[in-house]
Amino acid sequence: MKPIICFLTALCLAFSIQAQEIAVTGSRKAVRTSGDVGAILLPVAGLTAILINKDWEGLKQGVFAGATTLGVTYALKYIVKKDRPDHSDNHSFPSMHTSVSFTAAAFIQRRYGWKWGLPAYVLSTYVGWSRVYGKKHDWWDVAAGAAIGAGSSYIFTRPFAKKHELTISPVAGDGHYGFYASMKF
Repeated sequence: MKPIICFLTALCLAFSIQAQEIAVTGSRKAVRTSGDVGAILLPVAGLTAILINKDWEGLKQGVFAGATTLGVTYALKYIVKKDRPDHSDNHSFPSMHTSVSFTAAAFIQRRYGWKWGLPAYVLSTYVGWSRVYGKKHDWWDVAAGAAIGAGSSYIFTRPFAKKHELTISPVAGDGHYGFYASMKF
């Protein structure tokens, strides 16, 4: 009887230790917080680009990409119910922070080009890494979030520069010399 009680006590103790949330302090907490900020900054950057360019078609495309990302990510979180590495809950797969940041980065890149897209992708990658380093996700949670986010933007986003192509042509006549710029709408 005594070995059975010892075994059950050890089993209960093992499960209670396993189920406890892992406290994250120091640099891991700072990295996690900076990743949270990055996940907010990227959609704000995309919205800022839309407003500066008065790109209302881009706004519509960004909303469709964002809504698709949120819907797919939330659905998978509640269908899969994967435990987080820190054991805080069972909504680890896929990473919402990563999917949102990659949606914004892919939107910025597709709509406005690699000049703006590359820094956005670098920040998105940092956000994903911060989620793994901060013990909120495993690498496959982040990879799935990145694929969902980038995929949603690539489905809905069309390049802005091609639609509004800036053409510059030389002008000579009427005593004026220089360049003529026009935008195609």
